[in-house]
Amino acid sequence: MKIKSIRAVRLDLPARPVVTTPRRPSYNQSARRAFPINKYPEFPRQLRKIPGEVAGEMWVQVTAEDGTWGLGVCHWGNLVEPLVREHYAPLLEGRDCLAIEFLADLMWRSTQRFGPTGLTSVARSAIDLALWDLKGKLLGVPVYSLIGGPCREAIACYATSDDLDWSMELGFKAFKVSNPVHYEEGTEGLNRLEEKIARAREAVGPDADLMFNPVMSFNVDFAARLMERLKPYRLRWIEEPLMPHDTDGLVALKRAVPTLPIATGEDHKGRHAFRELVDRRCVDVLQPEIRWLGGLTEALKVYTIGEAAGLATIPHSGAGLPFGQHFHFALPEASLAEYWLGSDPGVPLAEAMKIPGVPVPVDGKVRPSDAPGFGIELKESQLLPW
Repeated sequence: MKIKSIRAVRLDLPARPVVTTPRRPSYNQSARRAFPINKYPEFPRQLRKIPGEVAGEMWVQVTAEDGTWGLGVCHWGNLVEPLVREHYAPLLEGRDCLAIEFLADLMWRSTQRFGPTGLTSVARSAIDLALWDLKGKLLGVPVYSLIGGPCREAIACYATSDDLDWSMELGFKAFKVSNPVHYEEGTEGLNRLEEKIARAREAVGPDADLMFNPVMSFNVDFAARLMERLKPYRLRWIEEPLMPHDTDGLVALKRAVPTLPIATGEDHKGRHAFRELVDRRCVDVLQPEIRWLGGLTEALKVYTIGEAAGLATIPHSGAGLPFGQHFHFALPEASLAEYWLGSDPGVPLAEAMKIPGVPVPVDGKVRPSDAPGFGIELKESQLLPW
């Protein structure tokens, strides 16, 4: 079966009626959250968007010659849409849509002159996901069956949210909290972070897994000092403390505080970046973002690299996306999944889910759709040209 067309699209979904009144706005509406650019005072911690950044969600539709189509998604749509339209689509159209490994290799090799990572990796992700969705539909099976079949009854999830009371009420047993501090804030910032983690540990109790996510906002010195302070709170891991290029820094952190595990990978693009992390033994958990690093095909390669080294692979935001759900359901060393809980407390998760057909966690566990492909329930009439 040949690929007839590849195009970028946006979703035209009907407005959903408000059924449940929130108890309060989500932490995501007002919490201070640090990112690397917050080093400079003109970018306050409350800033949610970098001026000029276009991070909008973009979907890609891959249609086969019989009219069957699959969907994938990525971000930074205005920046990556030309790559899909001008580079990847002409390269892949007319080729066998079931030859996913070959198509992924073509896309990767074709970008070597202008860079196989970064935005080229992001654009490739959406196409790759659409190809997996299409393959599942053509063969009449869910994607998790294509990548190995189910290895567990349901996926255990952790909630990423500072609304810990709501997360616990929903039945989650593991939790990750955000970071309000940049390393420029020094000792005062260290003090505030320790207070925050202490309050979080008290809230979730001594037996729950608790994680903390700096989002690339620390340098080695600040991270090492903080990790030393956080030992008493028994974190399962500290996540992405440094910018993705700083592998030497991660090595230094592992040496300085070997008892606090490090997770990273959300902003690493492609399997080769993860191979370096594993070869240097400087991380304990691999966290590829399936919508950015090159798609499901690339994430499976990262999993294999990690599994061979005895490391877990826990994709970024995996439990809240159909792609991550199918990944976790089929792979033994991906037993804990992240559910990013940015919706308002009091609103049931099913009401807050924006992608039709995607299951949500119940009592902290989720099972993916059994429908062909990724199980996304969209009509072609809801796909509009980008």
